[in-house]
Amino acid sequence: MDDFEDARLEDPDVLSAADHLLRPLAETGARVRRESMMAEGPLAAIAAEERVRAIITFGPEARLLRAVLEPTCPVPLVAWPRLGLPGWVGPLDVVVVLGGGDKASLAGAFEAVRRGCRLLVAAEEGSLLAREAGSSATTLLPTATGDPLAAAIVALAGVHKLGLGPAIDLRQVADAMDQVAAESSALVDIAQNPAKAVALELAAAAPLVWGGSILAARASRRIAEALRAATGRVVLSADAGALEPLVAGVRPRDPFADPFEESVTSLRPGLVMIDDGRDDEQAVEERQRLRALAFTQEVMVSNLVHTEGDPVERYATVLLKGLFAAAYLQIGLGRA
Repeated sequence: MDDFEDARLEDPDVLSAADHLLRPLAETGARVRRESMMAEGPLAAIAAEERVRAIITFGPEARLLRAVLEPTCPVPLVAWPRLGLPGWVGPLDVVVVLGGGDKASLAGAFEAVRRGCRLLVAAEEGSLLAREAGSSATTLLPTATGDPLAAAIVALAGVHKLGLGPAIDLRQVADAMDQVAAESSALVDIAQNPAKAVALELAAAAPLVWGGSILAARASRRIAEALRAATGRVVLSADAGALEPLVAGVRPRDPFADPFEESVTSLRPGLVMIDDGRDDEQAVEERQRLRALAFTQEVMVSNLVHTEGDPVERYATVLLKGLFAAAYLQIGLGRA
């Protein structure tokens, strides 16, 4: 098992060497702000569509769009992973293509233009995707940072302008992410840094990550991926029904056990609970059960919480908190 040393989280030389991990996270809000400023004119020109039959999304973070839109979208929504478009798509449908130059996005944009669809594209100006998507029915939201999350957030603002999604306050989203970056800064010591605190809680744990709402569950999967990459450990993101038996099966702590003989396979679970304040009644009950079970089994619970603002702000904020925690865990384990 990699040895976690909390002193690494306060060592200026170690933190400086890990700048490649921390700086991209700290600049996430700035990337959202830059993309929103570039798209300001095109967003202002978008008018609500009165007759829309369905929305089809392509590209990185297409599933994020679906997660945000599904609860309130007035028309059917499809995150399409294949080449081309479904056979039924036509002029009454809106196609949203997010960045990248992958074959599915390019083919989808080409087909959307050919079939006369209303097209919303987040891509670099002059890129192959932007050229393929050019038409009188296309709105190009120019991007420059290469950040799929920032592009998706701006695209969601465009979908709102079409009358098909919730309102997104781009400035507030960026400000909230900046706040996470400030409180999670390498310059903030462990006692006041929530991301470092979560890293300490997971230092000798096999993380289990859970989120109750649709967006919190999506954030849990992304955070689990980051924790897995940071630690090389088995990290599971799942619903409460899958996690409860794992927590219930944890053996009581042995006060006489030698902690230095602990192996990776004997790591105790650490429960990471994501709260965006949007739990439904079932999720509220599941959260209570998981928390009570963790207390009974002496399983550490780490909380990633943001319950203010629109759904996208909440998602982006809890996600960034988890990514910062994963980065500090990687640093503490000496894997940066």
